[in-house]
Amino acid sequence: MSETLASGATAGSTPYFPMERAAGCPFDPPSALRSTVADRPISRVRIWDGSEPWIVTGHAEQRALLSDPRVSVDDRLPNFPHWNEGIATMAPQRPDSVFNTDPPVHSRLRRMMTAPFTVKRVQAMRPVVERIAGELLDAMTQGPAPADLVSSFALPLPTLMISDILGVPYDDHEFIQHHATVGVDRYATAEQSMQSFAAQVEYLVGLVEQRVAEPQDDVISDFAKRVAAEEITVSEAAQMGLGLLIAGHETSSNMIGLGVLALLQDPEQLAVLRDAEDPAVVAGAVEELLRYLGIIHNGQRRIAKEDIEVGGTAIRAGEGIIIELATANRDPRTFVEPDELDLGRSARDHHAFGYGIHQCIGQQLARVELQVVFGMLFKRIPTLRLATTVDEVEFKHDRLAYGVYELPVTW
Repeated sequence: MSETLASGATAGSTPYFPMERAAGCPFDPPSALRSTVADRPISRVRIWDGSEPWIVTGHAEQRALLSDPRVSVDDRLPNFPHWNEGIATMAPQRPDSVFNTDPPVHSRLRRMMTAPFTVKRVQAMRPVVERIAGELLDAMTQGPAPADLVSSFALPLPTLMISDILGVPYDDHEFIQHHATVGVDRYATAEQSMQSFAAQVEYLVGLVEQRVAEPQDDVISDFAKRVAAEEITVSEAAQMGLGLLIAGHETSSNMIGLGVLALLQDPEQLAVLRDAEDPAVVAGAVEELLRYLGIIHNGQRRIAKEDIEVGGTAIRAGEGIIIELATANRDPRTFVEPDELDLGRSARDHHAFGYGIHQCIGQQLARVELQVVFGMLFKRIPTLRLATTVDEVEFKHDRLAYGVYELPVTW
């Protein structure tokens, strides 16, 4: 298949990515992307720097590429399709981590990071998540109404959890959240991104050095022990900690805020969670919310190291690839009536956490947090309702992670 046929557009008419969501459809991926899934699951788009990487919207095609060793996450390679200018500028400065390396380096580094996030370890944290969630909800409901669910609940819960696991003082959460916001701002300049990146690295380097001298029972101390053993450098330890810190609260926070809004717009599905007594029902509902709500809406970025053919499309070595997860989660070839929120469906094949060796390390923690939140929230506050209209809610169209900035609620 020729590139022109595969993309459905000539070079002069290649669609720009990211695309706008349709007015009035805040939970759906852009219609222009959804229309490609069945007939053009691999096509061309144009991004901020004028380059034209491939975008992959099909579920099966994504799985093929995300499990192919010829596809690389190394964002220091030429022609890598970076999210924005700031990240492109930062890429050469970043040391090796699980986020920018392929096997065998990736395999070695990932082994160092997975121990705190195993299913067994994370399930043992469930009572802590339940306690923190309950305390936050008590504080919110004892205060004035309406309240902002994001600042009072959705953001502090995952931030408290990942801070505790890593050993990052929660007192520094404003610093952390400010710089995390810059890091996921699609329109951040190179200067803003570099300044923010430098501040975060300096902060994490300081923590690692503290733990080398005085180890504690936390993940940063685990990294510090490996620094002391000369298995990794201080910079590599700081980079791993930084990646976990940002990913550990940014996506879960957005899922909570956006998920609550979606459920408040669908009383029938909300009732499934509110009335559920079986934890398996709540767990299944969370998987469906993860499928239905596309938090990672700017795609995972990759580059081909060798020529690859997928679904009749030839991707050449050195060409960029964008894996658009949210659209694949609406692939009708995989999910029946994919545009419907159905908390009773089996949605475990979703790509909300990616797929293959680079799947989200913290996905089990995210699952527990979301199961606790959606299993508790509507039971504790059965009269919870939106204190504004949907058209007044500000969505994060300008962020690399999708969600809502604020969610005014009352009860």
